[in-house]
Amino acid sequence: MAKPEIDQITGVETTDHEWDGIKELNNPLPRWWLWVLYVSIIWSIGYWIVMPAWPLISSHTKGVIGYSQRAVVARSLEQAKQAQSVYMEKIAAADPAAIKADPELLRFALAGGEAAYGDNCAPCHGRGAQGSKGYPNLNDDDWLWGGKLEDIHQTLKVGIRSTHEDTRVNPMPAFGRDEILEPAQISDVAEFVLSISGGESIDEAAMRGKAIFAEQCAACHGEEGKGNMELGAPNLVDRIWLYGGDKTAITQTIRNSRAGVMPKWEGRLSSETLKQLTVYVHSLGGGQ
Repeated sequence: MAKPEIDQITGVETTDHEWDGIKELNNPLPRWWLWVLYVSIIWSIGYWIVMPAWPLISSHTKGVIGYSQRAVVARSLEQAKQAQSVYMEKIAAADPAAIKADPELLRFALAGGEAAYGDNCAPCHGRGAQGSKGYPNLNDDDWLWGGKLEDIHQTLKVGIRSTHEDTRVNPMPAFGRDEILEPAQISDVAEFVLSISGGESIDEAAMRGKAIFAEQCAACHGEEGKGNMELGAPNLVDRIWLYGGDKTAITQTIRNSRAGVMPKWEGRLSSETLKQLTVYVHSLGGGQ
């Protein structure tokens, strides 16, 4: 091990450490850096004493001042609730139509409805309410159960095929699975549905399917296939399809039926939030 000496290149004294001919220079840390380190140590000790810091078995050290971020958040939420209480009381006393007629209340309801939609509805209907296969687009004017304010409010409350005793439900028969129609008949009905929705179809098959449609399907969808919102029966002539509008998708729907489910929100969301959500969905562009 070599003795300390002055390095000829840097002019700095070396330590007595040397490895493979490489000598370590004795370059101590700057004094200002050391003072920062010492102050930081002192500060951390003081912080441990003053603020909550160390975890314990069932809790944590409370600190001298007893600060709690949870308490700060709780106070902020309480202040926000108090600020909103005036509007929430008005919403509680009004129906969705009255809320929409009041510009100031409408702005508040739209903001609250948008937040509720993002938390509860966006996972299925999309952040922009554009929907996807099996999940309705809420921006258009095509509604299974009606797009008026009262219709939307009722749908949100009771859901579709949900556990609510008043849920919206009108099951479509599985014409193939339940052996109501033969495969050839199902194909003919699919051709007829294609023909009335503007798709390419086989005329002879569509004519045969028309008679079957009148017997099996018109009771819900109407003789012209324009649907019935009171029954939740889709309009088949507008080219807006929830599960697909090609021959394969239509045949699959007729054969096995569809049974989409929307949860009931009554009991999960407050009545005020349901009204705000109703107004927001109605405002998206498709509300009747």
